[in-house]
Amino acid sequence: SQGIIERDETPMEKEIARLHRVDFEFSDIFYFCRKGFEAIVEDEVTQRFSSEELVSWNLLTRTNVNFHYISLRLTVVWVIGVIVRYCFLLPLRFTLAAIGITSMIVGTTMVGQLPNSSVKNYLSEVVHLTCSRILVRALSGTIHYHNKENKPQKGGICVANHTSPIDAIILTNDGCYAMVGQVHGGLMGVIQRATVKACPHVWFERSEIKDRHLVTRRLREHVADKSKLPILIFPEGTCINNTSVMMFKKGSFEIGGTIYPVAIKYDPQFGDAFWNSSKYNIVSYLLRIMTSWAIVCNVWYMPPMVRKEGEDAVQFANRVRSAIAHQGGLTELPWDGGLKRAKVKDTFKEEQQKNYSKMLVRNGSIG
Repeated sequence: SQGIIERDETPMEKEIARLHRVDFEFSDIFYFCRKGFEAIVEDEVTQRFSSEELVSWNLLTRTNVNFHYISLRLTVVWVIGVIVRYCFLLPLRFTLAAIGITSMIVGTTMVGQLPNSSVKNYLSEVVHLTCSRILVRALSGTIHYHNKENKPQKGGICVANHTSPIDAIILTNDGCYAMVGQVHGGLMGVIQRATVKACPHVWFERSEIKDRHLVTRRLREHVADKSKLPILIFPEGTCINNTSVMMFKKGSFEIGGTIYPVAIKYDPQFGDAFWNSSKYNIVSYLLRIMTSWAIVCNVWYMPPMVRKEGEDAVQFANRVRSAIAHQGGLTELPWDGGLKRAKVKDTFKEEQQKNYSKMLVRNGSIG
């Protein structure tokens, strides 16, 4: 076990069956008490919303109480690293980022003035690829792409696990996608308004994003046009710390079309790419990753997947999630990433109660 406690993953039915055979007994309470204590000490959900704890210190953050002080020599090395990262790397990276963002806004605005044609599409892809590659250099990105023969094709849907806002840049560095997301204000809004003129990104107003039928309809229209770029979607709906893959929302899998799974795995030894949006705003987050040593990651393009006959959207989503988790070496969890900000729904609690009641009825304990 890599956590504080070692868990027994035996299902409730088998665990209680060991204690007795048929009737309810007070000893059943111990099973639920143990599960409760495990959740209090170290539940398997909330720890996915904080930075992964490293085995050794990477001279960036002290991710373990054992690293509060190691030796004078390492402290001197850390101070030198701070000087290099903040006084040399940060100004250089900031300059590259400014060039990349400015080029993206200017380039897409100019291309957006052209009439719709193959030339416009070609120039749009050139601008997006070039600017994304500049932004990756601004992060000292080292990315290894595997199985490029499985890259998403036009008219398809690319789905990937979600760790950071830079996931989109990491993928766009190797190919163009139509982004899906909510309309923002500020600098992000300026970029969105500029890029949508040159590329068929799908941006939704805050009021529209809550209308699932409207979202599905617009995405289906996009996928139906085989000349448009593949849609890039992160079905988890929030950032997870790159140790696991959580529940995929079924909406992305109701659209139809071919799904192209992509697994992204960052190396935390060189920099923590995870965005803990509950703790850091976007400016603080960007400062943290731009003062890291580098952003190193692996990207696996996986064979396309289609919905099987008789398979509903939830089952399809779970199958795709399992494939991504297996390829990326990530833990697969059934929990909704919305628990990052919301309390546990009563339905989750009631589910265990229903399962226990069914077990008693099946065993004849309740008349």
